[in-house]
Amino acid sequence: MPRAPTPPPPPPDRYPRLLAAASTLPPVVTAVVHPCDNSSLTAALDAARAGLIRPILVGPRARIDAVAKQAGLDLSPFERVDTPHSHASAAQAVALVRAGRADALMKGSLHTDELMAEIVNRDTGLRTARRVSHCFVFDVPGHAEPLIVSDAAVNIAPTLEEKVDIVQNAIDLAHALRFPEARVAILSATETVNPRIPSTIEAAALCKMADRGQITGGVLDGPLALDNAISLAAAQIKHIDSPVAGRANVLIVPNLESGNLLAKSLSFLANAEAAGIVLGASVPVILTSRADSVSARLASCAVAVLVAAARREAAARIIA
Repeated sequence: MPRAPTPPPPPPDRYPRLLAAASTLPPVVTAVVHPCDNSSLTAALDAARAGLIRPILVGPRARIDAVAKQAGLDLSPFERVDTPHSHASAAQAVALVRAGRADALMKGSLHTDELMAEIVNRDTGLRTARRVSHCFVFDVPGHAEPLIVSDAAVNIAPTLEEKVDIVQNAIDLAHALRFPEARVAILSATETVNPRIPSTIEAAALCKMADRGQITGGVLDGPLALDNAISLAAAQIKHIDSPVAGRANVLIVPNLESGNLLAKSLSFLANAEAAGIVLGASVPVILTSRADSVSARLASCAVAVLVAAARREAAARIIA
């Protein structure tokens, strides 16, 4: 009989430095919004067992209990808030944050738009002066350091003014994740300014705005094509000499379509793991997918822990 094929080796643990940094901090009280399927409920409990979050499960109690029973999960240690449906789950979770009972949100089995609508509600949401944006934090095999990609999930066709906040959110995230330096590449199809390609003009404007202090905390360069943003060899061939070219660790995409294509290319062609976080609201918002590995889910929660800690430190400095 033919010998059975050797199973592939288990994937290596990803994000070890990220998880190690988060493990030194207290767990973040997190309203888990509508965890009514196995994937989202298990993700929340995995993060709780890892000491990253202290979940409050917000959703229809009977549905959550049924999922837990089928999966053999014990929910007795966790607080639960009963709601009739997903819209109410999102509203109640946001209300918990506004009441000071939760310091983060975690998306469950509801649509992202339902949750975001409650977050950005002008009267009852979690708006700040900053535009809400999404960041992926990628661990790419063969790449020396993590890559932040923004915005590939929330802002469809951001204006120049909105991109200022997208860039600043990503820079702040880089600092929260303890990057030694935020090196920001404003991506386009080419590294030269071309009036027929609006993203190149916006990239140049963003770099000048950073020069004038309108964007702070990072080193910007752009427009840059993807190759000369992350490959020193490509940058040298094009004779691009800057502290960012070939060394970028933050990639700002022109629009959601290009960002989504880049993110999925990294995930499905380069076997990259992606942690997801929404920034710009008053608390971090953890976005996980049913397709995420356990490592990626835990990494998303670890990112939220580090962001929450950075916000506490910033608030303490203001008070002092």
